[in-house]
Amino acid sequence: MAARSWLPLLVVVAAAVLGVHGQGAAPDSTGFISIDCGIPEQSSYVDGATKLPYVSDAGFTDAGANHNISAEYIKPSFSKRYLNVRSFPDAPRRCYTLGSLTPGSKYLLRAVFMYGNYDGLGRPPAFDLHLGVNFWTTVTITAPTDVALTEAIAIVPDDSVQVCLVDIGAGTPFISGLDLRPLDSALYPQVNATQGLVLLARRNMGPTDATMVVRYPDDPYDRAWTPWINPEEWSEISTAEQVGGLPTAPSAVMQTAVTPLNGTKMSIAFSWVAVPNHVYPVPRYICFFHYAELQSLDAKKNETRQFYITINGKPFYHLPITPHYLFTDAVYDTKPNWWGFDQYNVTLNATANSTLPPVINAVEVFSVISTANVGTYAQDVSAITAIKGNYQLNKKTWMGDPCVPKNLAWDGLSCNYDISGPPRITAVNLSSSGLTGALSLYFSRLTTIEYLDLSHNNLTGSIPDVLSQLPSLKVIDLTGNQLNGSIPSGLLKRIQDGSLKLRYGDNPNLCTNGDSCHLKRKKINAVYIVVPILVFAVIATLVLLFCVQRRKKESSVKPQNGVTDARPRSQNGNGHRLPQLENRRFTYKELETITNNFQRVLGRGGFGSVYDGLLEDGTQVAVKLRSESSNQGVREFLTEAQTLTKIHHKNLVSLIGYCKDGEYLALVYEYMSEGTLEDKLRGKDGSGEPLTWRQRLRIALESAQGLEYLHKACSPAFVHRDVKTSNILLNANLEAKIADFGLLKAFRREGDTHVSTDRVVGTHGYLAPEYASALQLTEKSDVYSLGVVLLEVITGQPPILRCPEPTNVVQWVRQRLARGEDIGDVVDARLRGGYDANAAWKATDVALKCTEQVPTQRPTMTDVVAQLHECLELEEGR
Repeated sequence: MAARSWLPLLVVVAAAVLGVHGQGAAPDSTGFISIDCGIPEQSSYVDGATKLPYVSDAGFTDAGANHNISAEYIKPSFSKRYLNVRSFPDAPRRCYTLGSLTPGSKYLLRAVFMYGNYDGLGRPPAFDLHLGVNFWTTVTITAPTDVALTEAIAIVPDDSVQVCLVDIGAGTPFISGLDLRPLDSALYPQVNATQGLVLLARRNMGPTDATMVVRYPDDPYDRAWTPWINPEEWSEISTAEQVGGLPTAPSAVMQTAVTPLNGTKMSIAFSWVAVPNHVYPVPRYICFFHYAELQSLDAKKNETRQFYITINGKPFYHLPITPHYLFTDAVYDTKPNWWGFDQYNVTLNATANSTLPPVINAVEVFSVISTANVGTYAQDVSAITAIKGNYQLNKKTWMGDPCVPKNLAWDGLSCNYDISGPPRITAVNLSSSGLTGALSLYFSRLTTIEYLDLSHNNLTGSIPDVLSQLPSLKVIDLTGNQLNGSIPSGLLKRIQDGSLKLRYGDNPNLCTNGDSCHLKRKKINAVYIVVPILVFAVIATLVLLFCVQRRKKESSVKPQNGVTDARPRSQNGNGHRLPQLENRRFTYKELETITNNFQRVLGRGGFGSVYDGLLEDGTQVAVKLRSESSNQGVREFLTEAQTLTKIHHKNLVSLIGYCKDGEYLALVYEYMSEGTLEDKLRGKDGSGEPLTWRQRLRIALESAQGLEYLHKACSPAFVHRDVKTSNILLNANLEAKIADFGLLKAFRREGDTHVSTDRVVGTHGYLAPEYASALQLTEKSDVYSLGVVLLEVITGQPPILRCPEPTNVVQWVRQRLARGEDIGDVVDARLRGGYDANAAWKATDVALKCTEQVPTQRPTMTDVVAQLHECLELEEGR
């Protein structure tokens, strides 16, 4: 019997994807991104079938043009998103950027294309689709009414991902819609950091309605299960009962299945045809077969159903498959086993002992793609993108990743493709590019740049000295601009020692000779010297008078031991007036400039997102912006801001300034380049190297020192309330600083033993038991949380493990040691024995004492600091 072939899902008839079966209660759609490409900016609507909101693509790309498809191809049954497109003429690559993602998570991305002769040319195009810097597929449109749909499943390494349309010389790329859906990490286990899947077909076998596609809400991940029936060869069976079991396919799909027609045959056959492309001429495939028994078998009649699956005569699975009643199960390839054939024939054959023919509920087939290509170094991307925005550069090639792939690298850039790390930008040539305004400080963020050509533009202002700090920079060409001032001393030193060549000719206002600069200054009219001096004298006098008056009003109580008084102040002493903050106050517009319109997200928390920023003097900062959905209120924000202006310690993150501009609230911190301790311990920082034992002990000690300062040196004492590894930040030297003071709580009076709170705040896994159960907050609550952190540092495990039931790391360590296991069975295996065993035992003992159930049995933070000092001394004496 000939196997029946299915069409790949890449090209399907439009009518087949319009009807959607979706009658269940709506599951959580957090993280869904649904884009209708080509509708007007700020437009949106709710899809009638899935009830999912769709938005315009204007916020995801800044290129292309909107078009409507030709009226002759519009049908009443068409989905709304097929009525318009965005096209990208005259550019090798144009990209969509999808943000607010969770780095390292698994996502489904789906793109749809309906040509509809939108350009009036009657020539359906072909073009490539890239997922970030990796090839996804070639989209080939064959007719105006065809809908092409392609879907990829991949791990996204960063907090955003780009989907790029690449011109291959076969017509103008265009797109109708783009979706992103978060997936459970357990689904599609073949997907990893270097390998993704591209959908060939996802079939729902034997549905009662041959036009309905199962999507969200029946499938919580919004996968599209297209129907397949073959009444000439198959009988359809179904049930109204819910089908449970594995979550590989939704119940709405598993409620229908096919068996051979009338039970006269004992096999089912179908096939798929290979779809090669210019990157994968021999595609490799992975298959999923989903099955469940929908009929209650009669044991008295010895009814059994068992079958084998073969592909091109080769066994797919070595054991016979026995479906269980109303229980979803699946068999699938763990690696790509199928390649080298033009057609793949699938046969389900009943075993000799089976009294019933085989049954199949759903099938998925994927081709495998590589996702191993690594994009340009993140800081370089952030810097060059900011430069592009600052100068509003409209270069055709400046879209997507700056360096990767090589054939699509941005014009004017040179990159280093060292295999030991991500590509780095080594040269920027923006000569004669129409640049105006000041020389951007973001050039100083390109730390491996060797050659910078900004000649023959209209740059004004002075030359920033921060460029002298770029260690690899060999040549700067500033010829033919309108720069002024003098050459900074740092650059002059580099020129004198021969490490840098500076070309600055044809800048008429640039002073290049120290003596001539001095002579020019002498010629300035005296009034321009005297007036500023007088103004300065008046201001200085007023400031002095103000300081004297303020000192008289201050309390005679002085902070002891040189510690700044951290006591909150208000006008009437009752705390109801908002505090006056003493650090720099930024406007929201200044924050937009500093962060380049909040382009690069460093992290997210309950307060909102934290963005990378650059001050006008080249100082890198972190900007923490309160989101509208934040559960931290204005007063909590002001608590954090007020506290940080008054407490200063080397192990507490420093506040540079704040923003309270209308509805906008933000804090501007010092930048901690190595991110969070959590990311370091989990390997999410991209370094590939785990922290050494010595580094871990030092980080733990410095964290304890920061908390000890809050507990003992401040008046009144503070309790942090949210000590955790994600609130411990690391600078370039891996020095630890405690961050996130929005939940800080002060002890009202000296001698207070605890503070009662009206609600529990903090993070599950770190909360002290007396605080979580009785709302009794003390300094020992922070000690408990630090104990959990210390156990994470020692073991490398998260605060809550799944083994397989959720288990706190405190319990996990205690159980292992209670069974007589050695310290080596507790310490992070990635350290490979590189630690002093006595120091490890002592650190573990400290951590377990910190996490005692009874607060009085825990040490003080001062005791913890002393004990960790001893641990570090043991390690350093090894």
